[in-house]
Amino acid sequence: MLLVGCAALLAACGNKPRQPDWLVNADGAQERYQRAYLSGRDRVATAEFTRLRSEVASTGEPGQVARVELTRCAMQVATLDFQPCAGFEPLRVDAPATERAYADFLAGTLQPAQAEQLAKEYRGLAGGDALKKMDDPVSRLIAAAVLLRTGRADPQVLQLAADTASEQGWRRAVLAWLGAQAMRAEQAGATEEAQRLRRRMQLASEDKPAL
Repeated sequence: MLLVGCAALLAACGNKPRQPDWLVNADGAQERYQRAYLSGRDRVATAEFTRLRSEVASTGEPGQVARVELTRCAMQVATLDFQPCAGFEPLRVDAPATERAYADFLAGTLQPAQAEQLAKEYRGLAGGDALKKMDDPVSRLIAAAVLLRTGRADPQVLQLAADTASEQGWRRAVLAWLGAQAMRAEQAGATEEAQRLRRRMQLASEDKPAL
């Protein structure tokens, strides 16, 4: 019996635990959803989000499903669609403090006491210098959008966000951030700059996939 016990212990130490199927499937669906949404491929995005939510809902964990809904809200925010996060609110009462803080961060209503609940890259977010330190382009767009939503986005923030979207070829995000830049240029009376940005938007709109 001792030998059997040792063999079992060695086997457990030598092999990594197998990840649950729902987690493997959800990870892939989330990445595909984000890329499709940011690129403006709505049919693919809708299908992948439905798959993502279904896989996560199988756990029966409100916190997990809340994170999925916040992923959708974050993609909307990243493309400057500031509509309410309707999918999250019914789950808020059972969601962990980290998810509630993230929801308030996206909405631009985060309180100072909640800051420690955020992911490290979003804490102390102040401007363009903080964005430059973010390696993940999705996180950079989300952070830039929150700065814009809360009235703290200077021209550098808009430029960084537009460049990030352009580098990734995310059509919906490109159009959103170029549009924000064009609107600011028009408000400042910079007509030629606004026209240049509008021409870039027209270029990005060519061969747009069917929604």
